[in-house]
Amino acid sequence: MTERFMRPERLIKAHVAMRFGNGVVLGKFMPPHNGHLYLIEFARACCYRLTIIVCALDEEPIPGHIRYGWMKELYPDCNVVLLDRPIPQYPDESPDFFTIWADTVRRVCGEAWKPDVFFASESYGYDMAAALGCVFMPVDERRELVPVSGTKVRRDPMTNWDYLHPVVRPYFVKRVAVIGPESSGKSSLSKRLADHFATCYVSEYARGMLASYGEHVPGYNEAEPQLEDISTIARGQLVSEMALAKQANKVLFTDTDLLTTAFWSNWYFQQVPEWVDELAHSQTYHLTLLMDPRPVADAYVPDIQRPMPDLQQRVEMYKALRLSLIALHRPFVEINGNDWATREEQAIKAVTQLIQPANTD
Repeated sequence: MTERFMRPERLIKAHVAMRFGNGVVLGKFMPPHNGHLYLIEFARACCYRLTIIVCALDEEPIPGHIRYGWMKELYPDCNVVLLDRPIPQYPDESPDFFTIWADTVRRVCGEAWKPDVFFASESYGYDMAAALGCVFMPVDERRELVPVSGTKVRRDPMTNWDYLHPVVRPYFVKRVAVIGPESSGKSSLSKRLADHFATCYVSEYARGMLASYGEHVPGYNEAEPQLEDISTIARGQLVSEMALAKQANKVLFTDTDLLTTAFWSNWYFQQVPEWVDELAHSQTYHLTLLMDPRPVADAYVPDIQRPMPDLQQRVEMYKALRLSLIALHRPFVEINGNDWATREEQAIKAVTQLIQPANTD
């Protein structure tokens, strides 16, 4: 029976019988994109065991350990290794270029993973395979199937977003913090921005946590948090951002930040846990939207977690946050419209400028 008329399961068995033992793919994966994933999936289908070599140099824009972590997460069943030793990068740098690389590849693969086949999307693969003494299988040398490159992604990740795997996207997500005094519209604006930009947002962890404690912990008053709560609040805020970054579509909004948490710690307890204070002064965002409470003062809504009914106190907090942002050189835009619609329009304009496609002229 010819292969054309084989049943699918017999065709699969015939294919498996033709697979190589050990294969190898190498690259910078800076970052790994759908073109790389096609190459690796092609290679995995052609061999029983695959080594993926992540090549990295100190001066490269994305650290090697980050790229290595991505590839380990993407391909836990493969032999992923990091090659970060300085060796010639181009054939004109050494007459023994391919011999050096072949020896290095064999060494990092190990005897058990000695390659039988080498996969690449570039013509250098013929010389590399010859030096390795194995078969070369070219994969989409013309780059027609997945028309993207690491350079294009790094230059303009927003335009090339669809070529990035969710494992990689958090590295390029634009992070926007929405901060300010209570009842200045932070939570509502965060939700509206997430809806407008078809992404997700991180809620203020403290409000949910304190409300839960007040409901479930005997004798706990959510209006009177404890000093030990500050570390829990800060940790919860941080990991919420980390957890939602993989679900974000280009931009992630977060209602409050550690700078605000540190402010409230000083307000309640006249002290801040050391690690919280340290992170509050080193945490970075691509943009911070600072909410001015004065134009919407009449909309103040009191509740058990809002201890600043006095507008002057809220203004003082706003000014203190503003001075901190300036001192920390964090880029920010003041949201100071006289009504909610204007404030939302100001925020959308600022975020649009942040994520618009890069000018490649």
